[in-house]
Amino acid sequence: MPRTNFQELLDAGVHFGHLKRKWNPAMAPYIFMERNGIHILDLHKTAVKIDEAANALKQIAKSGRKILFVATKKQAKEILAEKVGAVNMPYVCERWPGGMLTNFPTIRKAVKKMSTIDKLMQDPSSWSNLSKRERLQISRQRAKLEKTLGSIADLTRLPAAMFVIDVMKEHIAVREANRLGIPVFGVVDTNSDPSNVDFIIPANDDATKSIELITGIMTAAIKEGLEERKLEKDNEPEKGKNEGGKRVKAKKTEEFEDEAADIDEEEIDADEVDADDAE
Repeated sequence: MPRTNFQELLDAGVHFGHLKRKWNPAMAPYIFMERNGIHILDLHKTAVKIDEAANALKQIAKSGRKILFVATKKQAKEILAEKVGAVNMPYVCERWPGGMLTNFPTIRKAVKKMSTIDKLMQDPSSWSNLSKRERLQISRQRAKLEKTLGSIADLTRLPAAMFVIDVMKEHIAVREANRLGIPVFGVVDTNSDPSNVDFIIPANDDATKSIELITGIMTAAIKEGLEERKLEKDNEPEKGKNEGGKRVKAKKTEEFEDEAADIDEEEIDADEVDADDAE
C-alpha cells in the first residue's frame, strides 16, 4: 500500500522546484515541466521514491540500528526535533560538527563530557565546592554541548544510514557519509546533485509543508519497524517456552518407551522360564 498519494503531495507543494536557471541537469529525469520559469517535479516519480526510501528505513529500524537525520535549515529544525525525537532517532538540526562521522571517537568524548558534567552537578558536595565563576563556566559549557550534541547523545556507534533534507546545504555531512560507506537518503531539489545520494526523494526541500510531510512519512515507517522488532522480541520467550515444552514432552515419551521395552523384555524372560519348568 502506497504511503502517500498524488493529491497529498500536491497540497504540500512537494512539486515546486527552483528557477530554471538554477537547475542541475542530473535532476532532469525527475522534472515534469517548466512553468513561469520554475521547474515542476514529477510527483508520480516522487511518490515511488518516497515508498522505496520509507520501506528501506523501516527495515533498518527493524534490525535495531540507528538512522541519523540531518537538517540545519530554519524551517526544518522544529519538524526534525518533534518527529524524529518521537521515534528516538538521533538528529542534527544545528550546525553540523565537522568530522562528526569521520572523527566519531572525538565526538563521543564530547558527549561523555556532558555526562561527566551532569554527575558533577548532581553531586551537592562537589558542586558547592566550586566557585561561582567555575559553576557558571561549567553550566555554559554544558548548555553549548547540549545544543550541538544533545540530540545525538544516544548514538554510541556510527549510524546505519543518514537521512538528509537539502543535500546541497548539508554537503559536508553527505561527503562524510559517502567516505564511510553509510547509505544516504536525501530530499533532493531541482538545484541539487543527486549523484552522492543512494535513496533519492525528488522534492521541494524549502517548503515547511513539504518537509513536514516527507519527514512524517519516514518517521512513521521507522515506527512500524520498531514496533515489529518489539513484537518479534516479545514472541521469542514464548517460542522458547514452547520449544522447551516440546523437548520435555519428547524426553518423557522416550523414557516411557524405554520402560515399556524393559517390561516386554521381562515378560519374554518369564515366558522362557515357564517353558523350561514345563519341560
